[in-house]
Amino acid sequence: MSKSILAENLVKTYRDGQVKALDGLTLDVEEGTVLSILGPNGAGKTTTVRVLATLLTPDSGHASVAGIDVVKNPKKVREIIGLSGQYAAVDETLTGWDNLVMFGRLYHLSAAAAKVRATELLEQFGLTDAAKRPIKTYSGGMRRRLDLAAALIVRPKVLFLDEPTTGLDPRGRLDMWAVIEGLVKDGVTLLLTTQYLEEADQLADDIVVVDRGKVIARGSSDALKQQVGGERIELVVAEADISGAREIMERVTKSSAHLDAGLRKLSAPVNNGSAALMDVIREFDAKGIHPLDIAMKRPSLDDVFLSLTGHVAEVEEETPSKKKGGRK
Repeated sequence: MSKSILAENLVKTYRDGQVKALDGLTLDVEEGTVLSILGPNGAGKTTTVRVLATLLTPDSGHASVAGIDVVKNPKKVREIIGLSGQYAAVDETLTGWDNLVMFGRLYHLSAAAAKVRATELLEQFGLTDAAKRPIKTYSGGMRRRLDLAAALIVRPKVLFLDEPTTGLDPRGRLDMWAVIEGLVKDGVTLLLTTQYLEEADQLADDIVVVDRGKVIARGSSDALKQQVGGERIELVVAEADISGAREIMERVTKSSAHLDAGLRKLSAPVNNGSAALMDVIREFDAKGIHPLDIAMKRPSLDDVFLSLTGHVAEVEEETPSKKKGGRK
């Protein structure tokens, strides 16, 4: 496969070089696949997207989209990409229909073509019934869907989604995942930034973890989770049951169980997930042990990031002052 997105040794600084948002970042995305950039605020995710989408010029390094240099030919890059940022870039005083027609005209579609495309996208994103309502009456999830629809006006070959589910409730997040999965099935190359490990797990073919402007790990979701011990069983038991519960957990999981004595909480890593949890529950029942709480825990972003870097998220990403302007 060819490389649809390529970034090599990107460097970007702010505040006269005092803040380094990108520090030699390198990554690539195969055509027709999904790469997720995973990291907390301040890691360089948004700056990476802005450079690749031609909204920022790197201080050094090279980047291309579909073989087109983002610095030398930004206009050509913009003709083949779609971009949806962290916040819905729509005009709240206009209707959903008017917003999409406006974006179509900004992308140089004829008036007739813009209207046809607006109708198609409103139907695709389940917004037909709300087409004539002002955006200020839309829910957060509806706004995000409309913003993504606007990014697809020209059927882009490459799509950049910068934290597309920020601020959505669980249902809204699931709905957005379904929309994104549909785009991927249609062959769009996607670069997705997120703070949610489960989002990368659901959507990405491959994941890169960034810290302070550098890629510090890359691999599948399973490979990254393996680095932080994968899944684990956690339970809380009465003081008198700790010894028996620990013996059962260690025998079933074939690993050492950690005890937090103050909380009476036991935890142990497992390789076979829910099967091990069911075995533990059955053995507890046979021994008359009744845990106060028991659950299967999967690694969180903090688990992965802390394991790979030795520290947690610290600062918000440094970006230039916000400027008014269109999607391009």
